[in-house]
Amino acid sequence: MTYRLLALNIDETLIGSNAKISKQTKAAIEYVRQKGVYVTLVTSRPHSSAKRIAKSLKLDGYLITNDGAFVASDPEDPLYVKRISVNTTLQLVELLEQYDCHIRVLHESFAIGNKTRQKNQLIAKMTIGVGDPLFYPVSFVDSVYDRLMQEAIAPPKIQVQFFDEAEQQSALKQLNEMVCGINIVSIREGKLEIVAEGVSKLNGLQQVGQELGISLQEMVAVGVEADDVEMVEQVGLGVAMGNAADEVKYVADWITRSNEQNGVSYMIREVFRKQLRVQVE
Repeated sequence: MTYRLLALNIDETLIGSNAKISKQTKAAIEYVRQKGVYVTLVTSRPHSSAKRIAKSLKLDGYLITNDGAFVASDPEDPLYVKRISVNTTLQLVELLEQYDCHIRVLHESFAIGNKTRQKNQLIAKMTIGVGDPLFYPVSFVDSVYDRLMQEAIAPPKIQVQFFDEAEQQSALKQLNEMVCGINIVSIREGKLEIVAEGVSKLNGLQQVGQELGISLQEMVAVGVEADDVEMVEQVGLGVAMGNAADEVKYVADWITRSNEQNGVSYMIREVFRKQLRVQVE
């Protein structure tokens, strides 16, 4: 099988604990890109944040962001976008504001979050990963619901951070019983990520594949988190990072090194350079 597309998660995949992408990883991605392999990023981050990472890697194609809810090269002209409806957004926020949690309504170019009674450092943790605030501003308000009543939006994603496990479980039960048309993408360390029903990283990857004429079997996808499982399982070659969650490793065809050990560049050397060498011969 000749692999024509490489899909990469960002956090804990491309980026190490120093919040940087290594020279080895950049060089490896540039190598396959120059050889005609289409490289895309598949991430829970909003588009503006992923775009800055893509620019550093010289990638100017489609990016699969917000867990697959927003797929675009140009955010003004998305290839695919599926939003949580205005009414459902209001219903979700009204329910969640009954709990002691931090809520972020994520538009593709800005976010609205509630002020939390927790310590400031917990707010800081919730803002990590959205990108430079100059490019992706986060407005903190007393009530997200009140703000949305003044200015309604239909976001690609809503993110929630709970500080108490019992409250999280209670909220989950209410969400499942009372709110239709949503998909809770991931639950990790008290965090919920909520998108519209039908949204997934796999679906976003399929949208790009259909546009480019590349089948899933011609793709390599590298994942690390639970929300990468479906994507890693369905592509031609599913790769788990060495630091990936156990459920990702279980479905992967291949396990590379960790992000701290330049796992992406190692995988490219072992998979793509061998493939490209065979093609030349």
